[in-house]
Amino acid sequence: MGHGVENLRGSLLMVAAMAGFALEDMCVKALSRHMPVGEVLALMGLGGTVIFAALALRNGDRLFSRDLLNPAVIGRNFGELVGTLSFVCAIAFTPLAEASAILQATPLAVTLGAALFLGETVGWRRWSAILVGFIGVLVVIRPGTAGFSVLSLFAVVAVIGLAARDVITRRVPRSITSMQLATYGFATCIPAGAALLVLQGPPVPLSPGDLAQLGAALVVGTAGYYALIAAMRIGEVAVITPFRYTRLIFAVAIGWTVFAEHPDQWTLIGGLIIVASGLYTLARERARARTARATAAPLG
Repeated sequence: MGHGVENLRGSLLMVAAMAGFALEDMCVKALSRHMPVGEVLALMGLGGTVIFAALALRNGDRLFSRDLLNPAVIGRNFGELVGTLSFVCAIAFTPLAEASAILQATPLAVTLGAALFLGETVGWRRWSAILVGFIGVLVVIRPGTAGFSVLSLFAVVAVIGLAARDVITRRVPRSITSMQLATYGFATCIPAGAALLVLQGPPVPLSPGDLAQLGAALVVGTAGYYALIAAMRIGEVAVITPFRYTRLIFAVAIGWTVFAEHPDQWTLIGGLIIVASGLYTLARERARARTARATAAPLG
């Protein structure tokens, strides 16, 4: 009974986290319609750095230490930079549903990266699921057809960057806290956004409406981050994780109602293929963990 209640709470928190991230994407897309992407990225990076630095200091974490020079921290920050920059560009230049559908391939890319670089065992079933998931990405972007847009590759690069970030995170020393990592990750976006502004042109003065949207993006994004952490700590990972895919549902709804973006059948089909592949991979991981526990259990 206790596990059931915890899993329900964890699932609801995961859905809330994905809703928060989808709303953050909505605000970023709205801002990028009349502001340079570099300006949006720099402002989001500055706001996120201030928020998570304050939270880290409240927890007694040090913001400046030699840990910043740890190769794993540097690699993670680079992955965060590439992933965040590319996804902000994907949100700005492509339909929200399309960018979010491709983003759902990130867990598959993490599994692939863990197998290639961390030596984790991946059986033929999960390899097959990864391949099918990437076929789903191809269905969404449709290379070589009239519906293909090179701008959709921003979302693909975002998947690569965010997957690299998550894989490298497993090599980060345990002495470095989640709040420190979040602070460092957001901080890398500030110079990246400023550099992008050099190419895009001067920043646009912020109106009261822009400040309100920026503040809303930071609030819902931070709330989503907290809800995600709480969800993973409350329930069973194998039960909670599939609810990550609700982000695609929220993205389609927001794109349809707020931005009048109507996803075509290929985006929906490709998104379903990616989600189904991810769910199958999670199911296989759960089955492997269950088998490992049964094998390790003492006889008697």
